[in-house]
Amino acid sequence: MNTVLPPAHAARMELAHEVHARPYEAHETPLRASFIALLAPPEARAAELACISELCVRFGVPLPAHDASHFRAELGPCRMSWERHTEFSTYAVYVRGDSAPPFSTSALAALPEGWTSGLPGELVFAAHAELRRGDAPSDPGDHARLFAGNDLVGSELGDGAAAVLTDFRVHADGFSRFLVFDRSLTRRQAGRVLQRLFEIEAYRMMALLALPGARAAISALAAMEQRLAKIISGIAGDHGADESHLLDELTRLAAEVENLIAFNQSRFRAAHAYHGIVKSRIADLRERRIKSLQTMDEFMTRRLAPAMETCESASRRELELSERVSRASSMLRTRVDIVRERQNQQLLESMDRRARLQLRLQETVEGLSVAAITYYLVGLVGYTAKGLNAVGWSLDAELVMAVSIPIVAVIAAFGIRYVRRTITRRHDG
Repeated sequence: MNTVLPPAHAARMELAHEVHARPYEAHETPLRASFIALLAPPEARAAELACISELCVRFGVPLPAHDASHFRAELGPCRMSWERHTEFSTYAVYVRGDSAPPFSTSALAALPEGWTSGLPGELVFAAHAELRRGDAPSDPGDHARLFAGNDLVGSELGDGAAAVLTDFRVHADGFSRFLVFDRSLTRRQAGRVLQRLFEIEAYRMMALLALPGARAAISALAAMEQRLAKIISGIAGDHGADESHLLDELTRLAAEVENLIAFNQSRFRAAHAYHGIVKSRIADLRERRIKSLQTMDEFMTRRLAPAMETCESASRRELELSERVSRASSMLRTRVDIVRERQNQQLLESMDRRARLQLRLQETVEGLSVAAITYYLVGLVGYTAKGLNAVGWSLDAELVMAVSIPIVAVIAAFGIRYVRRTITRRHDG
């Protein structure tokens, strides 16, 4: 019976194959391995593919796909794998081991001389590993000479199926070293152990890329916090601080804080993610203690965890300072608004006083205008009365003028008021 399924999501098959895209290598003991991690931008993938294609042509193997993000191939005496991650790329080379002393030669010697120097990107991590048959060492100090006499870190892995020794240091050749003892590993287990050891160091270094920025940020944040404290003191003070000066200082500080956040936060978030991967890879190893040695988990807890806490502290302080600057900006805006309201209130009171004064002046002017108009009109009445006397009318000009004064004054007052009201209505309309 055939079951008809609903239409598949466009990315279903791609996502289903993603978990199987990069299986662990299967290795036989003894084995030499070399691992390189390079910090390279996404646009460097074309150059990486060109370098890998050069190897493929030289050894006569098929080229990687133009859109590949990982590649594995047998290249003559060695096996090579390349993986492109978000920020970095890794190259691993594996060669069958022999009876030569550990770390006397490297797996990279199987590749053409100078090929690694042409790889794009900046070196973040490089390591050699030796996988040898045998039990965990009863006295790890017997192998200290392989690690330049440095203090060793080591543990049994896979519930005792293997053991590892390392010093987590970069040696004179630029590589770290891992010495792995295979007691009862399967081929797939051997591949997983080597891959996890390499990834622990690669992701540890990627996580630590945030540490220099965190240290610089903490120093800058201390100075910024002092500046903010002075600004807040100015905002809270009653000594009439210049709000425009405070606003300029606060705006400049806010821009510097946001610039610091933009520069560091993505790096801090990446460090947090990489640290989580390191802890996950160490847990996958299922460590058991070798007498007198720190386990890798203990080493990372003592050495890596404080660095990550420094990064997290710097990240929190940046975000907290940004919030404090935002609150200070709100307080300053409130203070400015209050000052403006007071100024507006004073301006309105001043305008009200001016309006009352103008009204009094207007009333005074209107009174003077009525008197002046009355004076001139009464004079005209007097001239008219005198003219009528000249043509035979018997009128007392002075009496006529005296009688006309109140009449003319009333008419002038009403006329001026009418004109003022007409102008006012037109202005309001």
